[in-house]
Amino acid sequence: MITMRLCAPFTARKALPWLCCCALLSGLQAVALDSPAPQRLARVKDIASIEGIRDNQLVGYGIVVGLQGTGDSQQTTFPTQTLSSTLLRMGVSVPASAIRVQNLAAVFVSATLPPFSRSGTKLDITVSSAGDAHSLEGGLLLMTPLYGADGKIYAQAQGPLVVGGYSISVNGNTRQMNHPNTARVPFGAIVERAVPLDIGDKNQFSLLLNDADFRTAEAVSDAINLTLNRTTAHPVDSRRIVLTARPGEEIPAFLAEVESINVPIYPRAKVIVNERTGTVVIGGTVVLQPVSILHGGLAVNVVSEFQVSQPGTFSSGGTTKVVQQTSVDAQDKPVNRIELKQGATVDDLVRSLQTIGASARDVISILQAMKSAGALEAEIEVL
Repeated sequence: MITMRLCAPFTARKALPWLCCCALLSGLQAVALDSPAPQRLARVKDIASIEGIRDNQLVGYGIVVGLQGTGDSQQTTFPTQTLSSTLLRMGVSVPASAIRVQNLAAVFVSATLPPFSRSGTKLDITVSSAGDAHSLEGGLLLMTPLYGADGKIYAQAQGPLVVGGYSISVNGNTRQMNHPNTARVPFGAIVERAVPLDIGDKNQFSLLLNDADFRTAEAVSDAINLTLNRTTAHPVDSRRIVLTARPGEEIPAFLAEVESINVPIYPRAKVIVNERTGTVVIGGTVVLQPVSILHGGLAVNVVSEFQVSQPGTFSSGGTTKVVQQTSVDAQDKPVNRIELKQGATVDDLVRSLQTIGASARDVISILQAMKSAGALEAEIEVL
């Protein structure tokens, strides 16, 4: 089997040093390394996580005030209903139908609650318009409760918005940069309720690999036992590894030592294809088999031209008409042939595709056909 490592973008005129471990084909620019790849090492904390120690997502609904006429329009009724309910809680009774303001907007607020967060911890929040507001620039988010998946309130959000864009409209001409309908509030939420998570009274934990693989799970277990000089880890399946701490051992120190261990990893051979952008990413462990590729195409162009036909200078009774002239041009491109022999690398494939002038869309079709023919030993994932 031939193992390949990919590297920096390659051009036909100049070969760059082989330093990287992936190839990016966007507009058909890529490179590869066919020298033997050394064993890959990574920290445990980069390829796995501790079961139960996780983030929690929070979401809430509120209103933003203080906008300069860029808020929701009158056709969007729920912002005025929200404002009416807020005023009613403050002792002001105003019917929603009587409210005529354009300086407020209904928004959804989202945040992430990190593990071990306690009451008083501050969180960053993201605010997004829920109506037809033009911009949230200069707005102030009023106190908004943030709910967890169980329906309980875990944080309260409030503060001035920071918008990373703008939108200006004058006499029908609009100038916009980025997305002015989404904003952030740094440290805009305060945790009111902590998620119960106590690891002090436990001596057994589950290590979950980000990518399930039996060989990697076995290698991680062996590396942990070798580093700690005792049998403390054993794999249960392709993703889960059970860790057992000694009685009376400090759990934070134990987990910190485990997460800092460098372990060998064995990633799967993958080819990532993005049909929308025409981008292809080929992993470094992709293996090619001998194959011949014939690539060609038929281009048909239909061109319509409008010409004016009018009567002669001294003619009578004639009329001027617009006549459409249509021409059809068909070009059958010659078939381009690519032959990959035994021991061919990704670099050879990329060079050949660049030689025939294949586009990124052509590359996607060729790779899928190679997979079907058994000449590409990799998993193709379409985004």
